[in-house]
Amino acid sequence: MSARALYAAFALLAIVATPARAADLPRGFAKLRAQDALVQRVGYRLADGNGALCPQTAPATGLLLHDLATYGEEDARALQAGLALAGPIGVESVVPGSPAARAGIALDDTVLAIGNRSIGDFPFDARRSWARLQAIEAALETALRADGVARLTLSRNGERRTVELGAVPACATRFEVVQMGGKAAAEGTRVVIGNDFAGFGYPEDEFGAALAHELAHNILRHRARLDTAGRSMRNERETEREADRMMPWLLANAGYDPIAAVRFMQRVGPGHAGGIFRERTHDSWQDRARALALEAELVAQTMRVTGGADWRARFAAQLAEAAELPLPSDGSGS
Repeated sequence: MSARALYAAFALLAIVATPARAADLPRGFAKLRAQDALVQRVGYRLADGNGALCPQTAPATGLLLHDLATYGEEDARALQAGLALAGPIGVESVVPGSPAARAGIALDDTVLAIGNRSIGDFPFDARRSWARLQAIEAALETALRADGVARLTLSRNGERRTVELGAVPACATRFEVVQMGGKAAAEGTRVVIGNDFAGFGYPEDEFGAALAHELAHNILRHRARLDTAGRSMRNERETEREADRMMPWLLANAGYDPIAAVRFMQRVGPGHAGGIFRERTHDSWQDRARALALEAELVAQTMRVTGGADWRARFAAQLAEAAELPLPSDGSGS
């Protein structure tokens, strides 16, 4: 399923129960689906919980779609049969409690049309198998931004119906699982998580800390800042410190314990002492854990006094600098 890594899926968009039997599906699909569900659920909580504070927002639905064509012919046939899909575009994941869930969209519904546009009207090029899903994503976002809802025609068990899909304003970042080993990265408008990322085995709040760190990079537009100011060791270390500082705030607004950022660092640091935790662009994991503990206490104090975890004053200088940077021209990052 290497083509699947080229464009992981539509991430304006987790999992209920699958009716398909594991034996009917391609090898590795069940694992990928569980990873997609976790990333979408946690990413949605972070982006939605901080949406009122983020300077750039996008409509988030809690819906993740996938295009069978990105899996290759043999796997696509197995998936269409095993998931009982009536077409190439299926529902991969639905975040519980999200607008998609409230609209009644379910796992393995088939998407037949977006508004008045049939899925068959979206061009498909086998050399760029990911592009059709990207175009569907763009059409959904356009409808949501223009009207606040998007009409989807769906098929389930042979029955056709139309639903109105709403959205919530969330931090403008998509969360995707890709085939990039054990890495996690921020790409400006995306947070990408490698399919072998160790955090998939961590408690959810600690996994959320990893996503929060990458989301912070996007909120503060670190990629654009480094592109403009230069990727010196000093500049990169400063952006890493800022992303660490924002982690507990983002976690708190998502309903997680901000101290999970400390636990994450204590868990992952010792086992990766020879990797990025010893690169000169990062402080030692011990120093990072201590700094995170201090920041988490500040978050707790702020919440006790104000009842919330508004981080905008804490990062006012960084947000002002980010506002002066050029916005990305496409969805590939900044």
